[in-house]
Amino acid sequence: MTPNPTIHPGDTNSLYRKISRHIVPFVFTGFVIAFLDRINIGFAQLQMKSDLGFSDAVYGLGAGVFFLGYFICEVPSNLLLERIGARRTFMRIMIGWGIISSCMALVTTPWMLYVMRFLLGVFEAGFFPGIILYLTYWFPASRRASVTAWLFVAVAVAGVTGGILSGAIMQYAAGLHGLAGWQWMFILEGMPAVLMGFVVRFFLVDSPTDARWLTDHEKQFVERDLASDLALKAPAASQSVKGAFRNPMVYLFSAVYFTLTCGTMAISFWLPTIIHGAGIHSLLDTGLLSAIPYGIGAIGIILISRHSDKHRERHFHYAFCTIGGGIALFLIGLYGSDLYSALLFLSIAVVLTFAALPIFWSMPQDYLSGTGAAGGIALISSLGQLGSFFSPSLIGWIKTSTGRLDAGLYVLAALLIAGGIVVLIHSRKNVRRAAHIAA
Repeated sequence: MTPNPTIHPGDTNSLYRKISRHIVPFVFTGFVIAFLDRINIGFAQLQMKSDLGFSDAVYGLGAGVFFLGYFICEVPSNLLLERIGARRTFMRIMIGWGIISSCMALVTTPWMLYVMRFLLGVFEAGFFPGIILYLTYWFPASRRASVTAWLFVAVAVAGVTGGILSGAIMQYAAGLHGLAGWQWMFILEGMPAVLMGFVVRFFLVDSPTDARWLTDHEKQFVERDLASDLALKAPAASQSVKGAFRNPMVYLFSAVYFTLTCGTMAISFWLPTIIHGAGIHSLLDTGLLSAIPYGIGAIGIILISRHSDKHRERHFHYAFCTIGGGIALFLIGLYGSDLYSALLFLSIAVVLTFAALPIFWSMPQDYLSGTGAAGGIALISSLGQLGSFFSPSLIGWIKTSTGRLDAGLYVLAALLIAGGIVVLIHSRKNVRRAAHIAA
C-alpha cells in the first residue's frame, strides 16, 4: 500500500523537509540546553571540589544521582505527554529544570548536591523520551534516524559551546558580586531553559492535525504515511502499556541502552578531567580543548546516521559504533596522560558512541506502537539511564580509591563492546528466523 498517490517522491521529500524546518529547530535547541544543564557539573567540579572540599566519589555520586530522579519519573511523564500533548508537557519540564539548574549555585554540602541533582533529574525526566515519542507523530521509521540524529548533534554542540562557555564564565566571572565562577555558570546556563519553556507554549504544535502551516492535503498524506508505517511493524509490536511492559524486547533494548549510556556518560562527565589530567590547567583552555572531540563528533553523527537510513540497516551500524567506541575508550585509559593521544581517542569515542544513539532509537519502535510506544520508549530510556548513574559513580569511586581513572574506563569499555555484540547476535537470529519463514 502506498500513501496518497497524488504526491510524488520529490514532493514527499519536500513535505518532510518542511516539517523538519518547523520541528527540528525546537528539538535541536531544546536538547542543546538540556544536555548543557546535565553535564555542566563536569566543568563546575574543577572548582567546586576545591571550594567545597568534595572528593571524586562525592562528585561522581552527585553527577550520577541525577539519573535516579530521571528513572523514577520518566515513564509517568511520557504517559502524561500522550494524554495532554507535547506543548504543555515540554513547557512544564523546561521551566522546572531551568529553575533547579540555576539553584545548583546554592550547593554547599554533599547532601545539597545530591538533592539538587536528584531534583534536576525529576524535573527533566520525560524530555528525551518525550522528544523520541513526539518525532513518531511526524516522521515514518525510514526517515527517523536522520531526524533523531539532530538530538545527538545537539549533544555534541552542547559539548562544544558548553566547554567554551563554561570555561569562560568560570574564569572571568569568578568573584563577581561575591559568587564563585562555578556559581555564575549554573545561574547563567539554567536561565535559557526557563525562557524556552515559555516560548514552547506559543510556537510548538502537538501533532500534524494541529499544524496551521500544513495544508489539509499534506496532513492527510502524513497521516496515511504513518498508518502505512504502523502496518509494517513487527507482528509482536506492543500497542498498550501493559503489553510493552511484558514485551521481552523492551528489556533487551533496556540492557543494551544501559551499556551505551555507561559509555556516553563516562565521556560527558569525565572529559574535562581527562584533558585536565593531560597537563592542561587553565579552565578556559580546558573548555576550548573539550570542544574538539564534540565538534568532530557532530559531523560523524550526521554522516553515520544518514548512512544507516540510506541502507535501512541498524544492527551492524550500531555494533560497529559501540565496539569501535569501546576500543577507543580502552585506549583513552592506556594513553590518556598524553594530550594529543587523549584528544585523538576522545574524538573517536565521541564520534562512534554518540552516533550509536540515533541508530539505537530507530530500533525499539519496530516493536512498539500506540500507547505502548509511550510507555515502552520511556521504560527503555529510564532503565537504560541507570547506566548514567552507574558510570560516573563507578569512575568517581575508583578514582577516589586508587587515584587513577583508567580502571573505570576499562570496565565501561567492556560494557560498550558487550552491548554491540548482543545486538549483533540478535540481528543474526532475526536473519535466520526470516530465512526460515521464507523457506
